[in-house]
Amino acid sequence: MHPGRPGRLVLVAGTGTDVGKTWVSARLLATLRAAGSTVAARKPAQSFGPADDPAGFDSAVLGAASGETSELVCHPSRWYGIAMAPPMAADALGRGRITLAELVRELAWPEPPLDVGLVETAGGVRSPQGHDGDVVTMAGLLAPDIVLLVADAGLGTLNMVRLSVDALPDTAPVVVVLNRYDQGNDLHERNRRWLVEEFGFTVVTMPGGEETLASLVYPR
Repeated sequence: MHPGRPGRLVLVAGTGTDVGKTWVSARLLATLRAAGSTVAARKPAQSFGPADDPAGFDSAVLGAASGETSELVCHPSRWYGIAMAPPMAADALGRGRITLAELVRELAWPEPPLDVGLVETAGGVRSPQGHDGDVVTMAGLLAPDIVLLVADAGLGTLNMVRLSVDALPDTAPVVVVLNRYDQGNDLHERNRRWLVEEFGFTVVTMPGGEETLASLVYPR
C-alpha cells in the first residue's frame, strides 16, 4: 500500500454511460461521512458538454458529498469540455495523450490515510479511460479493495451485468448496485432475484440501500 492510500479503496464502475455512477457514489460518500468515516473522492478524468453547468460536473457532485472542492476531486488539467470518453475528448480538443499510469499517479490522497477513498470511472467497464486502457486496465493498476458495479434496474441489465463482471479482474469482490430500482416494478424485482439467486451476485438496490452499501464498503 503506497503512502496516503486509504484504508479501503473503492472503484466505482458502470455497465454503461448514464447509469447513475455519480449519484450512487455521492449517496455512499454522504452516508459514510454521516456515520463518522473519513472519505475522499477522485475522478481521474472527466468530460462534459461545453454549455454544462460546472455545479453539475461529476467532480462537483462528488466533492459536495465528500467535503472537497471540485478541483481536488478531479484536477482541472483533466477536465475535457466535450462529451466523449476522456481520450477521445483529448484528441478532439487537440490535447495530449492520456496514459493510465499518469492518471493513477495523479491520484493524490490525504495524509494521514482516510478510512475510504472512492475512485469513479467514466462510462462502462470497457470504456477507454486513457489511450492505453479502459476501466478493466485501471482496476488492475489500482488494485481496489472492492468494486461497485452500477447498473440500471431495467430491461437488459442481466446481460450487461454479466458481461461487465466477466471483464473485471477477479482480484476484488464486486457488488452490483441496481440503480433506479422500484420495488413495485415486476421486471426490476425479477432482475434482482435472478442476479442473486441464479447468478450468485451480491446486489444492493438504490435508492434505499445506502446503509447496506456503506456496510459492505467499510465493514465496522
